[in-house]
Amino acid sequence: MGLFRNLFGRGAAADAPAKAETAATEYNGYLIRPALRRQGSGWLIAGSITKAFPDGVREHQFIRADTFTDHADGVPFCIQKAKQIIDEQGDRIFDAR
Repeated sequence: MGLFRNLFGRGAAADAPAKAETAATEYNGYLIRPALRRQGSGWLIAGSITKAFPDGVREHQFIRADTFTDHADGVPFCIQKAKQIIDEQGDRIFDAR
């Protein structure tokens, strides 16, 4: 039965947990945490941006339509997208919508 699973793509790869995410990256007082999500056979760009304020830590989560086939290739792109969000919006990303 294991042979058939491997032939049809249901072997260890399908049962393997998602890869651990990289450590947070500091950028201009913000912390960027990549959290790519499995989508089909690829990885969807997603993550969070946090910043400490006098009244506590605030977090903004983001998801982009960009996908990568390799997790390792998506992480630097995710960080770059987060930096772009920070540069364009600054602390407004934490405003209530």
